[in-house]
Amino acid sequence: MEARYILPTRKHLSKVVKVVVLKIIKHYHEEGQGSEVVQGVLLGLVVDDRLEITNCFPFPQHTEDDADFDEVQYQMEMMRSLRHVNIDHLHVGWYQSTYYGSFVSRALLDSQFSYQHAIEESVVLIYDPIKTAQGSLSLKAYRLTPQTDGYLQRERLLSRGKANLGFEQMFEEVPISIKNSHLMNVLMWELEDRSTVSDKHELLSLSSSNHLEKSLQMLMDRQQQQKHQYLQRRQQENAQRQSRGEPPLPEEDISKMFKPPQPPPRMDTLLIAGQINNYCQNVKEFTSQNLGKLFMAEALQERGGNGPS
Repeated sequence: MEARYILPTRKHLSKVVKVVVLKIIKHYHEEGQGSEVVQGVLLGLVVDDRLEITNCFPFPQHTEDDADFDEVQYQMEMMRSLRHVNIDHLHVGWYQSTYYGSFVSRALLDSQFSYQHAIEESVVLIYDPIKTAQGSLSLKAYRLTPQTDGYLQRERLLSRGKANLGFEQMFEEVPISIKNSHLMNVLMWELEDRSTVSDKHELLSLSSSNHLEKSLQMLMDRQQQQKHQYLQRRQQENAQRQSRGEPPLPEEDISKMFKPPQPPPRMDTLLIAGQINNYCQNVKEFTSQNLGKLFMAEALQERGGNGPS
């Protein structure tokens, strides 16, 4: 009577038990604050052609006082303790939360590369708490593509520009389908019947999500933001000097102060392009929803205005 999340990988079909999803959500709400990322270990076993993710446990948050903390020893002790109580204890991947979809990084790339070399069936689950707070669970699974795996082993070719690898070929998203037990489905149907009518009209709300605004902000260049902040500070200081009867600050060449950044290494460029693509997908998703609501509201308004007075 367990709810299972079907997760097909490149070579295996994986199942994620619902307790894993609940533990990931609980971990973020207890230890994740704003942009802080939480991570943990996925446990399970391989059954025939299926990878079953049946449990997980979090990585503890480190402080400066935990210099002697041994992360590997901690994981071994946790898996040993789970084995003693007859819980699946084999390492089958890891999970991580994300802040506005900003998970495409070199750290994630290196971690998943190590996992797939040690455990071929391993996946990384990415949990987005901000999207989940909008009303629907946001949980995605990723693996490195064979092209990325091969190029990481020959990364010197990347620095020479000889690798034919694009950002869209770096990760492959594994589709996730959610299946519940019959008892869980009965409970959900009962809760839906008990819901009030007003709750069912939230779809027509015309308010734009702050997720869209934040995604657009993250697409802006950091250097442009620094220039804008610098000019604002100069304007404020000049206003203060004028109120004191002092001359304004001398003019400065902004282009010399904020020089164009040096081109990053090729792998970093691919990661940046992948992250920008992720932001664009978020913008596309939220704009399509909001535009649909606006067109619907406009049609209803026009129809109401043409009716009898």
